[in-house]
Amino acid sequence: MSLCRLVVTCPDRVGIVARVSSFIAEQGGSITEANQHSDLETGRFFMRYEVETRNMSSGSDAFRLAFADIAEEFDMQWQWRDSAQKRRRLMIMVSRESHCLVDLLYRWTAGELDCDIAGVISNHDDMRSIVEWHGIEYHHVPVPADDKTSAFSDIERVIEDSQADTIVLARYMQIIPPSLCERYCGQIINIHHSFLPSFAGARPYHQAHIRGVKLIGATCHYVTQELDAGPIIEQDIQRVTHCHTTGDLVRLGRDIEKSVLARGVRWHLQDRVLIDGNKTVVFA
Repeated sequence: MSLCRLVVTCPDRVGIVARVSSFIAEQGGSITEANQHSDLETGRFFMRYEVETRNMSSGSDAFRLAFADIAEEFDMQWQWRDSAQKRRRLMIMVSRESHCLVDLLYRWTAGELDCDIAGVISNHDDMRSIVEWHGIEYHHVPVPADDKTSAFSDIERVIEDSQADTIVLARYMQIIPPSLCERYCGQIINIHHSFLPSFAGARPYHQAHIRGVKLIGATCHYVTQELDAGPIIEQDIQRVTHCHTTGDLVRLGRDIEKSVLARGVRWHLQDRVLIDGNKTVVFA
């Protein structure tokens, strides 16, 4: 089966679905999955189609050229992705905590993540052996407190040279500079515990245990220049009680973090996440 994805964002109006669906049928395409959402507050319309292209009379380039007239008519922001033509390339960034990285590597080797992993960047050398065991290039780029600008210039070169189109912060404990956030807007995915901003800084689960929290969780979001405030992709929580130790909270928190990050990354790779200002529409 040969599948392509059409993702559309535009001002809402009558006739969008009929026009797009008819065009795909005229081209010989068959819609195998259809998702639409109208935001009644903003007047924006969101669409994601998966299209079986085996019987289409033209290729992807010809489809894009022909669809451009419809896109102009409806003032669309759109993309037509042929995953068989070009796979997404992931660059993973990590510090010393391994749980999210190891989980992503497992899911990648198991075929759950439809992408190529272009490499792993870390400000420490701790994860080198497990990354290279998977046949993935490891880039150790220290980030000294007195020369972060130079370090992130090196990081940006590594990302550019690898031709990565998605960056995943798998518990990377350095703040991404504004220039990198701007250049890869909507392409950098982060995971953090959902205690922010209540328990910011080091040892958040220890702080939470002292306060006697009843819920712990994690948030996967796109990175923006405003720290930990980008559009949210996915979240999850788990109830805890006074019986749970600090160690229990850390263990449970890591489980939530890695599963939430994996879902967010998978949905991004499948073009299921459409950014709408500082929020998202997720066709999961």
